Amino acid sequence: MAKKTIDQVDVAGKTVLIRVDFNVPLDENQSITDDRRIRMALPSIKSVIDRGGKLILMSHLGRPAGDGFEQKFSLAPAAARLGEILGKPVAMAKDTVDEDATAKASALKDGDVLVLENLRFNAGEKKGCETFAGKLAAMADVYCNDAFGTCHRSDASMVAVPQAMAGKPRVVGHLVAKEIKYLSEAIGNPARPFVAILGGAKVSDKINVINNLLGICDAVLIGGAMAYTFSLAQGGKVGGSLVEKDKVDLAKELIDKGGDKLHLPVDTHCGDDFGNIAGCNKVIVANGEIPDDMEGLDIGPETAKKYAEVIKNAKTVVWNGPMGVFEKPPMDAGTKTVAQAVADSDCISIIGGGDSAAAVDQLGFADQVSHVSTGGGASLAMLEGKAFAAVDLLDDA
Repeated sequence: MAKKTIDQVDVAGKTVLIRVDFNVPLDENQSITDDRRIRMALPSIKSVIDRGGKLILMSHLGRPAGDGFEQKFSLAPAAARLGEILGKPVAMAKDTVDEDATAKASALKDGDVLVLENLRFNAGEKKGCETFAGKLAAMADVYCNDAFGTCHRSDASMVAVPQAMAGKPRVVGHLVAKEIKYLSEAIGNPARPFVAILGGAKVSDKINVINNLLGICDAVLIGGAMAYTFSLAQGGKVGGSLVEKDKVDLAKELIDKGGDKLHLPVDTHCGDDFGNIAGCNKVIVANGEIPDDMEGLDIGPETAKKYAEVIKNAKTVVWNGPMGVFEKPPMDAGTKTVAQAVADSDCISIIGGGDSAAAVDQLGFADQVSHVSTGGGASLAMLEGKAFAAVDLLDDA
């Protein structure tokens, strides 16, 4: 699945269109509260401008209606922040493919940078519209995908634009190249033992992932609220825990299919007031014995210890979803123990974006794992074994 990268293309004097992920959080004053996504795009950006290319950046931000400009979703703050980081002017188009964007794209000189306005201001982006894509494609000589978080989508900027640029170089940026390397190699050719850790709230969100990983992993460790649906499937008492009663039969099937590979919690840390976890009554009980007036909020210490032992011997670990309510101590204990085990292991460790990435970051382990994915939904889709049209149609290395 190795793809040609932006570094392997001669960009001098050429216009390069990069799909980045500048979907940064903004406060009520349109100020960026976390610029990591902009900083993570810098290697690909610098690869172009340092070699004399002309650069056009396109991205979405938030969920605009798709019928024109909305101030609160403008990419102008991202363009301004990028200019500050680069220490040079960054042009900002007032539109995406209309008069201002095309005029500013045509005026670019070698080493210049232009940010187009939010792609999703145009309904054609989400619809994968070929006409909209054709206008974007006409601006550039080279296409580069550096937005892994949307690689599982069929948005125009991800699929129709590179299709419209057939015959021109179509490559991946540094971020996407790294994601493909870690995630596709982990699934296709993992060092063993290969252990998957799956948490989060819903079995339904991860059915296909669990199914796929049970076929290729040596062990699958289950935590988070989804564990209570499995507990219900085993005839356990789950109290007021978050469960999907309509997924109990499915959980039974996964238990039967998983056999010794599927590891479920043996104990649970419960509380009687989710809104006041620090001050509520708490108790640790055996799996399937949650009192009626309580709910499971974390894996228990015995489970955490068992999971840590499995992780200790692993050579590859993929983790998607926390073990409990990691934002609220003491229900962060299970996630913390698992994170510590992953950090201490000499395995290749891949954290699958979303809440898992937030957990390892919040708990201080982000720099002790091999790779933290930039796309929760995309990494899940890749773990399911799904093909990505947005990547497949790019030039092979």
